[in-house]
Amino acid sequence: MNQQEFERQHEAYWQETEALIGNLSQRKRIDFSVAGEFPQRYRQVCQHLALARERQYTSHLIERLNQLMLRGHQHLYSARAGFLSPILQFVGGAFPALIRREWRLFWLAFFLFYGPLAVMGWAVYERPEMSYTLMKPAQVSQIEEMYRPDAPHIGRERGADNDVYMFGVYIWNNIRIGFQTFASGIFFGVGSIFYLLFNGLYIGAVAGHLTQVGYTATFWPFVSGHGSFELTAIVLSGMAGLKLGFAILAPGRRTRLEALREAAKVSIKIIYGVIGMLVIAAFLEAFWSASTWIGPTVKYSVAGALWSLVALYFLFVGRGHAA
Repeated sequence: MNQQEFERQHEAYWQETEALIGNLSQRKRIDFSVAGEFPQRYRQVCQHLALARERQYTSHLIERLNQLMLRGHQHLYSARAGFLSPILQFVGGAFPALIRREWRLFWLAFFLFYGPLAVMGWAVYERPEMSYTLMKPAQVSQIEEMYRPDAPHIGRERGADNDVYMFGVYIWNNIRIGFQTFASGIFFGVGSIFYLLFNGLYIGAVAGHLTQVGYTATFWPFVSGHGSFELTAIVLSGMAGLKLGFAILAPGRRTRLEALREAAKVSIKIIYGVIGMLVIAAFLEAFWSASTWIGPTVKYSVAGALWSLVALYFLFVGRGHAA
């Protein structure tokens, strides 16, 4: 059965189910016999969703049935949800499941970012003059001053008010980079590719240079903790931008506008998760990474736990949700 026949056969059923869920949401008076049919309707919608995925129907239809299934699940298995329920459902399963579903784009963005980072970091470490291919001498000096072990600001705690101020600065900077990487993908994906490559090269150059000059005791303990959320968020921002760009480049049987609309629904959800990760990264950077009373060993241990947590989250959380 092709998709058109499938939709024609079940469209009335889906509309009736949507109307029933709408009445349940508004707590309207419903005949008991009609309400009693709801569990069966929910199971039928789940079956339709499974068939649509198995037959590889368009993402628009799959998304519609998925939303219908989620709304039905909410009314069948839980009490009336508050405003936090969609957020908890997203964080607790939908977000990592979405990233796994778009795994090809994730790995493309991953290698576009971490590949140049690793190569540039090694190149600058081996040949320090390579850092000047991306940074001006004044920038290199400024970075060295920030992490110089005997600098006045090293070893001295900042006040709580300054931590809060820096938290705001880090949020602004992180969101700016993430949005830049995402939004530029509208230009056929070229913008996202550029920013993934550039950020990877720049971060690699900074890491390689500071390691080469011997500032590892101040640089690596600072960046290791919040990097798990910040760097992963940059990759996901590029992934969301590539989703937009590829929809325009290869719309398939749809018009470019239709393909872009469908891709945007996925990309926006990714960006919701990215924003949350960048806020967490900014919080860690302001209140944890910058704390000088915490020793490097503790910071490295926590960093290892955070990187493992992020990896396990995207690998395993939400598998039951997807099923």
